[in-house]
Amino acid sequence: MKDITSIFKPYLNPKEVYKGGKNMPQSTGKIYKLSSNENPIGASPKAVEALLKASTNIAVYPDQTDIRLREALALDFDGQLTPAQFITGNSGSEVIDMILRAFVSEGDEVIFSNPCFLPYAVFSRWYGAKQIDVPLKEPNYDLDVAGILRAITEKTRVIFLTSPNNPTGSYIPKNQLEDFLERVPKHILIVYDEVYRHFADAEDYVTALPYVLKGHNILGLNSFSKTYGLAGLRIGYGYTTQTIANYLRLIHKPFLMPLTSLEAAIGALEDDAFIEKTVKTVHRGRTFLNDSFTSLGIKFWPTLGNFFIIDPPLAEMEFADRLMSLGVMVRPVSQFGAPGKVRITIGDQEANEALVSALEKIKTR
Repeated sequence: MKDITSIFKPYLNPKEVYKGGKNMPQSTGKIYKLSSNENPIGASPKAVEALLKASTNIAVYPDQTDIRLREALALDFDGQLTPAQFITGNSGSEVIDMILRAFVSEGDEVIFSNPCFLPYAVFSRWYGAKQIDVPLKEPNYDLDVAGILRAITEKTRVIFLTSPNNPTGSYIPKNQLEDFLERVPKHILIVYDEVYRHFADAEDYVTALPYVLKGHNILGLNSFSKTYGLAGLRIGYGYTTQTIANYLRLIHKPFLMPLTSLEAAIGALEDDAFIEKTVKTVHRGRTFLNDSFTSLGIKFWPTLGNFFIIDPPLAEMEFADRLMSLGVMVRPVSQFGAPGKVRITIGDQEANEALVSALEKIKTR
């Protein structure tokens, strides 16, 4: 006799699920959390003010649609895009899920490049897609454009590109992206994950914006979790052509965005001073840690994000446990396709100095 498991979808494997970073431990001592790429200075004050004001109305439903947030996003992009070109969700991860739900069916193919953000693979598996991994090229974690083009078939539906890339910190130069976009078939959606775009300062760094404006089938994926400091409210968005955005909105649920998240996001978009302070803090911290890692003889990779990936002086889990005992949380990233490596978020100066002090103790023990 068949039981309920007989109708379970075979491509849903309980062993293959996305696992986020560890929660902060219950501890009486000071712990510096440098494991989740969160904002080093907290949350936008204007976002907090808007959230507190909205909290007095949580007994009523939020807006039925996300139009006010999309209007605010269009304004933030200086009117280069219309509100109709944006799609929002409860986190960038949910926007990824919406994209895959809309574009992928069982047997279709999704391409990504490890090391990368794990949900690209895990979420596509939920819909029965075949995952095609075209790894980044070592030693610098460059995009393998030729390899991706060779991997494309008639079943390819979505290609994930990330710049700056999590967890490596590498990016896709403008000329490389443009060459790729000219050669990729027109039946494929390019999801261009630019969550860390505010921290990127290379002269040849580029977002998806100019290519959306040219009509390419590309979607710029963004989040309020990093630069705006709203990780706990789970807000994300994407922008793309109006044709693609209109299609995605067919599966956008009414009342999707919680009232507090909606108002906080709109408030955050008005807080230019906070964005500037956040970016300056990250850039200063990036320089400080770059110099510190060099002085300590720790192998690391250049980054355009608010984090570094390093080759730790101990086995990755032993290294993370040792740092935790010294009051610093970091993230081993074997699960992201970078075995033996550890990702370290850039914190404020106090956190960065605590990290360096802990590294000195590990190196000299």
